[in-house]
Formats: sequence, structure tokens, C-alpha cells
Amino acid sequence: MFAKAIADISANHTLFFTPKQLLYFLDNRLRAKSFSGFLWLVPFIIFSFFTAILSPFIVPLILIFILIIFLKCSKSSKLNNKARQANAKALQILGVIILVGGILFSISVNSFALFVIFVSMGMLSIYLGTRQLGRIGLVTQELLFSQSQVKDWLNRWQLINGSILKILPSPNQENTPATVNPDVTAYSFDRLVVCDTASIAQLLIANNFHFENNCAILSITGYPQSIFDTTMQMLRRNPDLKVYAIHDCNPRGIGLVHNLRTNANWFLYSEIVIIDIGLTPRQIIATKRGMFIQSSPESAQAAKQLPEEVRQSLSTEELAWLESGKFVELESFTPQRIIKVLQKGITGSRNLESDDSSLFLVGDTGNDMYIVQSFG
Repeated sequence: MFAKAIADISANHTLFFTPKQLLYFLDNRLRAKSFSGFLWLVPFIIFSFFTAILSPFIVPLILIFILIIFLKCSKSSKLNNKARQANAKALQILGVIILVGGILFSISVNSFALFVIFVSMGMLSIYLGTRQLGRIGLVTQELLFSQSQVKDWLNRWQLINGSILKILPSPNQENTPATVNPDVTAYSFDRLVVCDTASIAQLLIANNFHFENNCAILSITGYPQSIFDTTMQMLRRNPDLKVYAIHDCNPRGIGLVHNLRTNANWFLYSEIVIIDIGLTPRQIIATKRGMFIQSSPESAQAAKQLPEEVRQSLSTEELAWLESGKFVELESFTPQRIIKVLQKGITGSRNLESDDSSLFLVGDTGNDMYIVQSFG
């Protein structure tokens, strides 16, 4: 299983990946095998039938117990959306079974009390199932295991099977500037990709994204530090430079574009075009599936302290999403998905004046900012 996960996340050992990406990938694989409410329905029907023969009034108690299990599973942060959806549908099916079976049974034993109980429980189960289906995309998730556990598994696996060539170490910050050929520094780049974390910048560089797409790659934290100053000097020579921001969907990531536009070390007083690839709350709300949404009080507090300029660029729904503490990390996606989305964003921005529905303009003068509407 571990070997297959490594092969799958690295696209058959062709792409580098981070340890945190492996954590999310293993978590997703385990959730895919998680509990489904449908497995309980057949045993439930058989058990209820024999219980009804022995004591009719015990059946409602059993039904309440099973209903609670399905309801909790449909809201569980330890299950993925597919499993939660299965449990919500199981609630609906359970409600229909209770209505049909309960009405027939109560008539057969001539009990009005049982009739009222079964009808009420059946309607409640259908209502709860329908309500939970509408809330699946709003439920946050928790990781099933920690980064340290995955690190231990990796160490044990590598002791037996050898080193994993495509897993990246922690990004190194080298304080000594690298020596760059003057002939190279005389040139510039047409595009710059700025990441909000060094780990994503390292991932893109390791997978040769800069070579294949003729762009520079830097992080807002100054990675790679050894060539950061030289690269910035080269970039400032190009007045037609396009900047692509890619970041986590959290308060720090959402503030990346604002930081680029207002920081003198970046593009203050420069009229360059900035394209926000994502992740943004708008993209996550629109997608409604396939996103590993987490929440924390720290993220909620940070969202309330966002600069006013950033808040004005967000819709009421997006602000509410952030201020509820929700966030999504880029490393929850595979390397292949991140590269594909970034390439698509660059391709879609080549002619910003055209009517491209995948981009929309935010701002009016100075540093115009375009936002990609979907992440994938």
C-alpha cells in the first residue's frame, strides 16, 4: 500500500513531492475505505424483524440508536465527503424503510402509538438525511494522523526498501549569494511565480516548472535565498512582467497579492499585472468537493485582522468563510494537480484583453489584479 501511494503521488516516480503532500495523500486513501452507512441497512432490517417479533416497543429504541450513528457519521470530520454523503443517503433510505415498514407493522399489531412513533421517526430521518446532503461541502475535516507519524513510517519503510528519491527535504535557506554569470543576469523573465511558502516554491523548482514554462519562481519568504536578489534585479528590467501568485487559502495566503503590491521589496509603485491563481475562498465555495477543508481558531482570528484593502476584494460569503476559521492548504493537492492548475492559469492569461471567462479583473489603476475563478 505504501509503495503504491508513493508511486501514485509521484505520477509513477516522475514528480517530486513534499512529506506533507504524502500525509494528505495517505489520509485521503484511508478515508476512501472508511465506513459507509449502506453496509448497515441489510443487517438492520434482519435484526429489526426478529426484534419486532419478540418485543415491538424495543424497535423504536433500536431505530433511534442507528439513526444517531448515521447522523454522526454524516457530520464526522474523520470521514471524507463521499462517506459522509453515503451516510446522509442512508438516513434517507432508513426513513423510507421506517415509514413503510413501521406503518404496516403498526397496523398489523393494531397500535396507534407505534404508528405515530414510526411516522415521526421516518419523517425525521428523511429530513435529517436531506439536510445533511446539503451541508456535506460545509463540513471541515481533521487529519487522521500527524506529520510526525508519517515521518516515522517513512523512516521505517526506507530502512527496509531504500531511499525514496522523489520526496523533498525541508527547504534550505542559504544565506550566501550564489555566483551568477553576468551574461545570464543581462536577461530577464516574462513571468514570475510567487508562492506564499518555501515548500511550494521548492516543489515547483524541483519539478523543473521554471524551465518548462520559462518563468522565475520565488517565495514571499525569499526562497531560494541564494539567488533571490539577483532574480529580482533581472525581473525589474521587464516592464511587461506578469506575476502569478499561488498560495494557501488562509489569511496569510489571501494577503499574498496585497503584500506584493504594497511591499517595497517587491512591486510597490510598479504597474505590473498580478494574476491570483489561488487558492481563494471563491474557488473552494464554487468547487464544493475534492477540497480538504480544515478549521482553527487561529485562522479565524487572523482573518478578522486582514487589511481593509484585502477585505474589500472579497465577497461577504468569502469573508464569512475565512472568519469561520476555515482554510485549505496547497499541499493537500498532488504535485500533478498543482502544476496543471498553474500551467492552465499561465496559458489562460496570455491575452488578458480577450473575453476569458476563467479570469476577472480586480482593481482599476496601477497594479491590476486578475483572479482565476476555478482551481482545477
